[in-house]
Amino acid sequence: MMFEAAELGRTIPKDTFKAQVPILRTELLGIQQQLSAAATFPVIIVFAGVDGAGKGETVNLLNEWMDPRYTVTRAYGEPSVEEQERPEYWRYWRDLPPSGRIGFFLSSWYSAPVLNRVHRRTAPADFDGQLDRVAAFERMLTDDGALILKFWMHLGKKAQQKRLRTLEKDPLTRWRVTKRQWQNWRMYDKFVSAGERVLQRTSTVSAPWTIVEGLDEGYRSLTVANAIKDGIRTALADGRGVRQTPKHVSNSSNATKRQGRRAPPAAPAPTILNSLDMSQAVSKKAFTAELEKYQGRLNLLHRKANAKGLSIILVFEGSDAAGKGGAIRRLTAALDARSYQVIPIAAPTDEERAHHYLWRFWRHLPRAGRVTIFDRSWYGRVLVERVEGFATEPEWRRAYSEINEFEDELVDQGVVLIKYWVHITQDEQLRRFKERETAQYKKWKLTDEDWRNRQKWSDYESAVNEMVERTSTRVAPWTLVEGNDKYFARLKVLKTAYSSIARAI
Repeated sequence: MMFEAAELGRTIPKDTFKAQVPILRTELLGIQQQLSAAATFPVIIVFAGVDGAGKGETVNLLNEWMDPRYTVTRAYGEPSVEEQERPEYWRYWRDLPPSGRIGFFLSSWYSAPVLNRVHRRTAPADFDGQLDRVAAFERMLTDDGALILKFWMHLGKKAQQKRLRTLEKDPLTRWRVTKRQWQNWRMYDKFVSAGERVLQRTSTVSAPWTIVEGLDEGYRSLTVANAIKDGIRTALADGRGVRQTPKHVSNSSNATKRQGRRAPPAAPAPTILNSLDMSQAVSKKAFTAELEKYQGRLNLLHRKANAKGLSIILVFEGSDAAGKGGAIRRLTAALDARSYQVIPIAAPTDEERAHHYLWRFWRHLPRAGRVTIFDRSWYGRVLVERVEGFATEPEWRRAYSEINEFEDELVDQGVVLIKYWVHITQDEQLRRFKERETAQYKKWKLTDEDWRNRQKWSDYESAVNEMVERTSTRVAPWTLVEGNDKYFARLKVLKTAYSSIARAI
């Protein structure tokens, strides 16, 4: 049995424990300071295992020994109403520590799969699927540089019974033993069986499990603390989380502007965007009539979605000056201002850079019945970050699978996810740039960066082509919008939004 080695009754003499603690505490504090100063990766420490094996006591002791300025502790019970209205992993993403900090997690992403399997609420295949999602989540974090340390705190069945009885007898600890813990003890074999499956399925090279015998407080405390100290020290020595220096492309000079005006980039190789019929157009009269009709229909439809608690996410990507803002404004005009938010995405802040790139998007996921519109999105990793060199090639290449996993979680939760790429031709972009130069109320929209990006048209078009190929899935397809004619584009956005929501209702 996998846990036999953790049922040997190992102990540490009290005088040995007392002698080692001051040295270990000093080392832990020093490691924390080094981690904080480097600030290149976060440390995620997961505790799981059988009841009474010392998970809570160990975390409390670590918080006592370590500097609380650099740690955060999170324990999870039944999800709140707010949490139930979002994908399961929303509350975990929200609580992830930034680079340079340590997070202790109790009853986390392993708890629900184990309990559901023990109580036969899920079949073995479903249990494996949930564990695969856990492994994918952890792999996403470790690929980004996070250090994950996982401790399975174990007791044999007789030792667990003795531990629970001891806690019950002491008036100061009696509150820690509940009816549910005794019920779990009676199902000990089922819990151990589920635990073995957890370790088999999720103990990976990048996020391995350490099984810790929980019988003796001194033994388990020193074992866990030393493993944390050694794990962080090794990661710091290996340069974990240190990325290649990104290419900083200077905001251009007037010469770049002039080059952009004189000579548009050479025509790109054939892509999915080249195949779009960019001549499609709608007259102003037809647009006005259709706009009023579809805004009215969308308003009524959203009221139904809101009543049913249906969350909606719309993603807008596109070339500079493609008309994303105008399309968003026509869309939001059909919605109740109290039920939607528009999230404009720019360069990440210092706080956002200290987390996984998806963290800032998880934070903005809507509650049930609400709408969130992303004006640019997580696709920046495979577009601007790829083309401009702000992400390394391994980072943006693995982002395709990370994004698909993220969007699968949204759709599994019941979220209506609608993705738009609004496209214009190079000639139309140049016309709009010149128009912005001459119109006082539009000048603020045009920057040196826009002119510089224009020189990389073919690079961006190639990136968009691969993005669509790799992330236009059955559950989250892309809608390509021919944007040369703004009237046509705005109506296509409204009609697609209406039909997508209608199918979900």
